Amino acid sequence: MITPLNTLSSRPLARLALAVLLALPVASGLTQTRLVHAAESATAIPVPIVDTTAPGGEIETAVVAGGCFWGVQAVFAHVKGVTLALSGYAGGTTAAPSYAEVSAGVTGHAESVQITFDPQTISYGTILQLFFAVAHNPTQLNYQGPDVGTPYRSAIFTTSAEQQRIAEAYITQLGNAKVFKAPIVTTVAALQGFYPAEDSHQDYAFLHPTQPYIVYNDLPKINVWEGVLGGRSRKKPVLVRAQKAS
Repeated sequence: MITPLNTLSSRPLARLALAVLLALPVASGLTQTRLVHAAESATAIPVPIVDTTAPGGEIETAVVAGGCFWGVQAVFAHVKGVTLALSGYAGGTTAAPSYAEVSAGVTGHAESVQITFDPQTISYGTILQLFFAVAHNPTQLNYQGPDVGTPYRSAIFTTSAEQQRIAEAYITQLGNAKVFKAPIVTTVAALQGFYPAEDSHQDYAFLHPTQPYIVYNDLPKINVWEGVLGGRSRKKPVLVRAQKAS
């Protein structure tokens, strides 16, 4: 029986394939460094025309989904003004789902990242600019790179009417500007609940920097994003484990 793409997670197969490629540099004629450059690069995009007009003094929250949360979390952990980037699940119908359930596509959740940030330092619109420019490819429907299925869809889960207004306006702006070669498929919906992922998935890219999947898919995002939004990166990322230990 053929499993529909919207319910199939291909990440285990993708990891295996990458591991084989990276383990055979002599036979393939490729090196790990060259494979890194095969990953998608960042896209230079305009700043949002519509953004927060009067940022408050309290910490705010943004939730986005853009494929595997390991890489998305790693990108936002390096951003000035972000106080925490937490991997988890959003957009589904089951309370407190497990990684295995979400990956199987049976709960409706997407791998997501909850970003808490200081609006006096970085705006919600800038969070979205980074999301579209570096964190993922918003033109890929129900997949990101090697990860296939609705758990890896592109989505923005808003926490207020203002966030929804900004997100929808920005997608329209980028579409009208034809920034991407294909239409943006990112959905915008009100956040109904966010469930933190298991501890083993927090700070994953920082704990496993030499894993083939991370080397190929995620390290390029971290390495290139400052060129898109220069001056907003922090050398020392904010880590979930560090906050739990404090």
